[in-house]
Amino acid sequence: MKRLFRLSILMLLSGFGPLVSAAQGQLLTMPLSGLPENQEMFVSEINLAPGQPSSQPHRHNGHVFVYVLEGRVNMQVAGGELQTLGPGEVFYESPDDIHTVSQNASDTEPAKFIVHIIKTVGAPVTTPAPR
Repeated sequence: MKRLFRLSILMLLSGFGPLVSAAQGQLLTMPLSGLPENQEMFVSEINLAPGQPSSQPHRHNGHVFVYVLEGRVNMQVAGGELQTLGPGEVFYESPDDIHTVSQNASDTEPAKFIVHIIKTVGAPVTTPAPR
């Protein structure tokens, strides 16, 4: 299982994205060994339409790795710099981060990215940030 996890992360960081299913939404949820008990990896594909606005501030309560496949996306966590990412670039959120910006950077082109979240088994993938 450790080997599978390492291979997943290596694929994520090496640009192996085109082998991921074209379906939007949840792609994989699996328990992980070699980490503290009750941890799983959740993988999802996100497609953003041109000009799609930012999601509401939220948190994931897990380690989040975003890998951009197509287009350009704006990402930001509370207290951090706004980052504009293109294909092959990665964005990380810690379990304590509040994700304040997640939007398509283009008004004319779609954007697509894969999200890998390492979280507690059964915990919600996303929760609204306290206001």
